[in-house]
Amino acid sequence: MRRRSTRAEFEAVLSKPAAARYVLRLYVVGMTPKSTRAITNIKAICEEYLRGRYDLEVIDVYQHPRLAHGEQIVAVPALVKKLPLPLRTLVGDLSNTERVLLGLDLRRRK
Repeated sequence: MRRRSTRAEFEAVLSKPAAARYVLRLYVVGMTPKSTRAITNIKAICEEYLRGRYDLEVIDVYQHPRLAHGEQIVAVPALVKKLPLPLRTLVGDLSNTERVLLGLDLRRRK
């Protein structure tokens, strides 16, 4: 015999946010130490906090300058969070995990 769900259970399920898929672009310049650190840092953060629900594209500005121009990238390394909205850009080697998590909306401001 199947148990019927209660209204409270139904509302609890609806109140949980769906696991959003993150679409990220990391703009770097060649394989400089700062670019390499940024790649390593964002991959580690994504694997720890977004495992299985992110797409990360690393774009070398030297090889694809038009993409950087289209995103209005003026400093690198720069991480652009395309989805989920709102669009956000973080600049630097992404070594400050708390700052990155705030920028990706994975942590709330205190």
